[in-house]
Amino acid sequence: MAIYSYKALDKTGKELKSTINSESEAGAKQKIRAMGLMLLEIKEKTARTNTKSGGFNFFNSKKVSVDDLALVTRQLSTLIKARIQIVEAFNAIINQIEHDYLKIVLSDVRTKVNEGSSLAKALADHPKVFDQVYINMVDAGEASGTLDIVLLKLADFKEAQVRLKNKIMGSMTYPLVMMFAGSAMITFIFTFVIPQIAKLFESSKKPLPGLTKITIWISNFLLNHWMALIIAIFVFIYIVKKYLNSQSGQKRWHTLQLKLPILGNLIAMINISRFTSTLATLLNAGVPILAALSIVKNLVPNILMKQTIEEARIAVSEGSSMTGPLLRSGYFPSLMVHMIKLGEQSGEIEPMLNIIADNYQDQVDTKLTSLTSLLEPAMMILLGGAVALIVFSVIMPMMELNKIN
Repeated sequence: MAIYSYKALDKTGKELKSTINSESEAGAKQKIRAMGLMLLEIKEKTARTNTKSGGFNFFNSKKVSVDDLALVTRQLSTLIKARIQIVEAFNAIINQIEHDYLKIVLSDVRTKVNEGSSLAKALADHPKVFDQVYINMVDAGEASGTLDIVLLKLADFKEAQVRLKNKIMGSMTYPLVMMFAGSAMITFIFTFVIPQIAKLFESSKKPLPGLTKITIWISNFLLNHWMALIIAIFVFIYIVKKYLNSQSGQKRWHTLQLKLPILGNLIAMINISRFTSTLATLLNAGVPILAALSIVKNLVPNILMKQTIEEARIAVSEGSSMTGPLLRSGYFPSLMVHMIKLGEQSGEIEPMLNIIADNYQDQVDTKLTSLTSLLEPAMMILLGGAVALIVFSVIMPMMELNKIN
């Protein structure tokens, strides 16, 4: 079944534009005529043609929200768990989706699955919607026969991403507004106020303090080289992004992340919570430990911790405990590793993993709250200090001029 966009006239002569699902173009035309419409134009919609449509749809086509993807993933998991064939499950989901581009993508995936492709391979043709983690997990779910469980965990994972992002953005709103307002004020001072005061200092022909000279130099630089500064910023961002996308750049960046004061500990706890909660869910669902570790590895964003989990999987495949590589890496706390070892020895690893996950999730929430609460006074001090330095650099020479007068 494909999706067709059409243009038609109703009985009053009003032009209508819409989409319709049909097995073929002839079937689509028949459905349109059955609605009492006079067809003017009809075209099959695909992911490729949609990205060339231009205008608002061009931007909308490339953006499928995490919320939409999580909802579709959860619905697909529920339908597969109910033993509905995957193609029929896609039919049911596509019929009730409002997002135009996502509907087209899912229709393409459904067609490829119906033609014999694996779900993971069909999803891989749409990297703008389904990232590598999503595809790898679906692939592992298909291989282990636990696709419904993996999809459910993926939905939980995507929704957790949204909650964490919303919490961070909510906490950062006030500091970001302060930063923007403060930066705008400082830019205004440097580009409009300082140049006028600099003329007064030049006319006095008196030596200026070092701080005042620096302030005037910054003002002149912003006025005379603002275009070069903007270009330099964009070039710097491009170079940094390109480096971070390379293998060596990612490894160094992820190493630095774990070594950052305060933030490093928070990042490690988020990764540990994700690792333990997902592993517990999969083991409880009966997924074999090797397949579960392969799936969990793809959910951990930090490369170093991901490599450690892979080493743990290899150790398990060789008949050893997963705790050895975890402890040797230094990225997983010894208490957590000890608890996992006790769980392995007692045969109660799933409950132990759940306890660890809940504990670390609570610690993440607490640290995140305390960290964001510190940002507001820190921003006030930073901006206040910057403004104070600028004012002080101007007041000092003006006081000297008043003494002379």
